[in-house]
Amino acid sequence: MPELSVLVFLPAVAAAAILLLPKPMEQNAKWVALAAASAMLALSVQMFFAFDLDGEGYQFVERHEWVDIGQFNLQYFLGVDGLSMPLVLLTTCLTVASVLVSFSVTVRPRAYFACLMLLASSVVGVFVALDFLLFFLFWELELFPMFLLIAVWGSGRKEYSATKFVLYTIAGSAFMLVGILVLAFNAGTFDIEVLGQTEFSNTLIPLGWVFFFLFIGFAVKLPIVPLHTWLPDAHGDAPTAVSVMLAGVLLKMGGYGIIRMCVTMMPDVAADWDIWFAAIGAISVLYGAFITLRQTDVKRLIAYSSVSHMGLVLLGIGALGDTGLTGAAYQMLAHGLITGMLFFMVGLMYERTHPRETSRLGGLARQMPLITTGMVFAGFGSLGLPAMAGFIAEVTVFLGAFERFEWAVLASIVGVVLSAGYVLWMLQRVVFGPVKHEWDGVTDAHHWWEHTVVVGLVALVILLGVYPAIMMDMLEPAIDSIMVRVES
Repeated sequence: MPELSVLVFLPAVAAAAILLLPKPMEQNAKWVALAAASAMLALSVQMFFAFDLDGEGYQFVERHEWVDIGQFNLQYFLGVDGLSMPLVLLTTCLTVASVLVSFSVTVRPRAYFACLMLLASSVVGVFVALDFLLFFLFWELELFPMFLLIAVWGSGRKEYSATKFVLYTIAGSAFMLVGILVLAFNAGTFDIEVLGQTEFSNTLIPLGWVFFFLFIGFAVKLPIVPLHTWLPDAHGDAPTAVSVMLAGVLLKMGGYGIIRMCVTMMPDVAADWDIWFAAIGAISVLYGAFITLRQTDVKRLIAYSSVSHMGLVLLGIGALGDTGLTGAAYQMLAHGLITGMLFFMVGLMYERTHPRETSRLGGLARQMPLITTGMVFAGFGSLGLPAMAGFIAEVTVFLGAFERFEWAVLASIVGVVLSAGYVLWMLQRVVFGPVKHEWDGVTDAHHWWEHTVVVGLVALVILLGVYPAIMMDMLEPAIDSIMVRVES
């Protein structure tokens, strides 16, 4: 059975089916989207447990000739390993959550859910594509639904934020495309598996520049300082479900690309860049933490905290060791679940109160005990409380990086301490503190889909916090294979 093709194209087929719904039945769009997202989740869970932990290389491989262009044989080539399989599972989990979060959407529901499904299709495609050109096509496909979801269903300066997101991504993709073409012409193939084993020489431009071009494309998506300024605007004006997908999986495309393409294909150049990775990662952690302390808009606060947490991913990658790279991958998973949950809880709160400024909120714990509990849990997960996924991720990154870059780790620990400050400050201002009677009439989360998302994300964050082996056992063989290339 072509499991990966089903995962990639099922949501796209669902998008087409949703658009074909007659006008009187457009409210059924959410059920079609939920059915497709649930099928994706069930299939990814089945694949996760069927994954052979002792196997080498890629699994569930699908390879077909696509088109011959001159010396290149472009392929429809899909597969997953221990690095991409957890990210596929994360994507399907958050796709279900995003669909459930969107059950209250009443404005153009057919177009909305079709865009959400197309977004899921493109992101899964990025994680499973093993042809570099196919990877790039899926990478670019994500722009279309994201632009519409922010520009049409967003709030505030939504057109500005959507345009800024697209311009930043296209600019980064232009650099990336140059790097892809140089590597492909040198090796005579776009096959990612072959490119990962090729010793490049006599490239059209110096290999260091190729590395830099690819890194810029991925760093914009991660994002790192100073390429991060699109993120707070996009998060601040995006609808809740889009913020969940953006923070949960789209940022991870950047970290995945750096590990899969930059480090694996050009390990010698990566070794020359390691100190820059560590420095930029530490700067992102500190800058993100300090700027987060200044935020008064709750969504922008969480967005800037993502800049800080993604700095840890780059720090782990810069360590260029088994532990550091495993920690970077685990940080992507943990951040996806925790920050996705934070945006979900803020979205529930915003639907009931409408302002997001901390000065206008306060005392909501009395009216919203479930939402408050979810926000407190997600906040504690974000600051790395033990027994939650964030703690395991941060400790693994620090252990992996400390031996080589103790100064960067010490600086990043300061950022982690600051994260406790801004998380606790946010909770105190938003849900605790003096009771404001203007919120006496607001209600708590009471729909079944809201409860389902909260309980599901809480369970996953705790599971990855108390039983990290469920993911570590899959990640470590994939990281080991990358390290063989780095150390050779």
